Amino acid sequence: MKRFWVVFAMGALAILAGCSGSSTDDVAADGVAAEGEQIAADPAADTAEAADGAAPVGAVECPAADGSSARITQFAAAPPMCIDPAQTYTATINTNFGPVTLSLDAAAAPTTVNNFVFLARYHYYDGVSIHRIIPGFVIQGGDAVGQPVGTGNPGYAIDDELPQEGQYQVGSVAMANAGPNTNGSQFFVVTGEQGAALPPAYSLFGSVSAGMEVVTSIENTPTGAGDAPIDPVLIESVVIEGP
Repeated sequence: MKRFWVVFAMGALAILAGCSGSSTDDVAADGVAAEGEQIAADPAADTAEAADGAAPVGAVECPAADGSSARITQFAAAPPMCIDPAQTYTATINTNFGPVTLSLDAAAAPTTVNNFVFLARYHYYDGVSIHRIIPGFVIQGGDAVGQPVGTGNPGYAIDDELPQEGQYQVGSVAMANAGPNTNGSQFFVVTGEQGAALPPAYSLFGSVSAGMEVVTSIENTPTGAGDAPIDPVLIESVVIEGP
């Protein structure tokens, strides 16, 4: 059962949402506020074997840029730097609602973009759900291993690369987290002004450059308990274009 804590943050009333037991990268569910709202999460759960049998690996190497690496969903450590932050990267997220293309900002958030590219080229996101939808706020996904979904991580955390106040916009793509420097695999797309009003506590690493109509279709999907879509919303694959 979901429980709520009412706290004061930076002088503004915020409602934090969490789940019983360990969870990670949870999104505030009720009472979304224009000021002081947060995307909150409990500490990350222990890493677990993925449903498709992918197990933790002992070495962390850069994946093949051509997408030919085998799927891996658990890693022993954070990725090495596998991208050139001076270059341009895009990501096409193919969903069962259609494609969404992201422009990744490697100059502003090199570690975060590297992490996303690393996971995508290891096919981490293939078959993973968009598990949280809050109209006017965000859609969130990216958990390949959590049982229940939303409680998983890739086996490591990376540090924040935070934007300035007021930089989130509709279409911004940022990392969900469980507090400072706890970024893993889960990310969200801002879909409305309430999301754009978030405090600068989430690593901003790109924006939707094409397919915002697909994001809107996903946002309009009926939801049930925990803001989860009633019918599956799936990331079928993520294709990276860049060096």
